[in-house]
Amino acid sequence: MHEPSRSSAPRCTASGRPRADRAAQFMPFAALRGYYELVRQQERVKEPRHELTDEEAVALSSTISQLRRGQMVRVTYYDRDAYTTLTGCVARIDLVQRELTVVRTVIALDDIRELSVVPC
Repeated sequence: MHEPSRSSAPRCTASGRPRADRAAQFMPFAALRGYYELVRQQERVKEPRHELTDEEAVALSSTISQLRRGQMVRVTYYDRDAYTTLTGCVARIDLVQRELTVVRTVIALDDIRELSVVPC
């Protein structure tokens, strides 16, 4: 008699289930998908948007004009309903679209409240 080769059959556990099926039972299960993100959003303290004074606007404009790609910056900007502070490298400055990209976060120049170059 010819015995079937074991290499073509899927590897099975002692219970007879293929190993890939058995591994799937240990995959993480998120019964409340999106719940934790919703909770984090509720924890944010909503702030009104701060209108820049003329002096603050001139200082911000001066800092933006001196920015170069690759510089480390700390930027505080209005994100949906509150201010967020982000530190990272400048990836792109687009004065036509009025956007600043820090790492992968695109920030509208009109949303920036504070911007400073961080020395390396």
